[in-house]
Amino acid sequence: MVYYAGVDLGATNVRAVVGDGEGRTVGSSKNGTPRGPTGIDVTEKVLATLREACADAGVEPARIEAVGIGSIGPFDLAEGAVIDPANFPDTVDRIPLTGPISVLVDSEEVYLHNDTNAGVIGERFHSDRNPDDMVYVTISSGIGAGVCCDGRIISGWDGNAGEVGHCVVDPRGRLTCGCGKEGHWEGYCSGNNIPEYARLLAEDDPSIDTSLPLENPDFTAKDVFDLAGQDELADHTIEQVAHWNVIGLTNVVHSYAPLVVSLGGAVVLHNEDLVVDPIRERVPEMVMSNVPEITVTEHGDDVVLEGALASAMTEGTGDRRRLRG
Repeated sequence: MVYYAGVDLGATNVRAVVGDGEGRTVGSSKNGTPRGPTGIDVTEKVLATLREACADAGVEPARIEAVGIGSIGPFDLAEGAVIDPANFPDTVDRIPLTGPISVLVDSEEVYLHNDTNAGVIGERFHSDRNPDDMVYVTISSGIGAGVCCDGRIISGWDGNAGEVGHCVVDPRGRLTCGCGKEGHWEGYCSGNNIPEYARLLAEDDPSIDTSLPLENPDFTAKDVFDLAGQDELADHTIEQVAHWNVIGLTNVVHSYAPLVVSLGGAVVLHNEDLVVDPIRERVPEMVMSNVPEITVTEHGDDVVLEGALASAMTEGTGDRRRLRG
């Protein structure tokens, strides 16, 4: 029996699964991601989580054929490590991953991807079409994309390809993105930034009636979507967010020519009719080339973990023709 493993290293949790040659999960584990004090502490928790998943499957780590990793970044891909991850203490400057995991499972086949690339690998693997040209876009606290083009997962310099959330959609640059630059798609449409956009639109037209808690520091994107159809400012904000999302997705389609675009992330998954329906309706009107199928991931919050496991099974590609089962 052949076994594979997938690891999802997020800022909040570390998860691992062990799958058989058919991709069926036979063991799993989940732990909180430590905040340090050093990156080695995070590495140790990743290793412990993978060991626990192996134990749950009744499989020795050395029997794992290959491991896929979907992780927060940024990366030093040459060393197989996360470097200077955001929202961690400064003492967590490097989190080694591929080397220590390779030693644990006694295999050189360890594939490291950022979380969105793991997402597109999983979406490609599980798609009926198993397309060579596909994009997975997550709209959550941030916006990013995993891209498969001509059958290759695009990583770019130091894994920075697919940062579509930092494409400029508003040349006026009225809002500053979390990265410090102006006019970015993420600065208007991510879950973290929708509240600030609502405040800006309220300043633009003080006559708009609203029950949104604009002055409350706990004001969230959920508040906006919860008042859809009931609040003038909420509806105006949702419509403007749709406008920028359509521009952003149109740019993705023109950049990568995907056969399928799969959408995920909390903003999408909790508000599909308000977020995805306008994209499906309006992107065809904006695209001058082939219009892709636009879908929503069926894997929810597990899309990165599913992609990590699919990566292990297909040599980092999600291409079912490379299954070794």
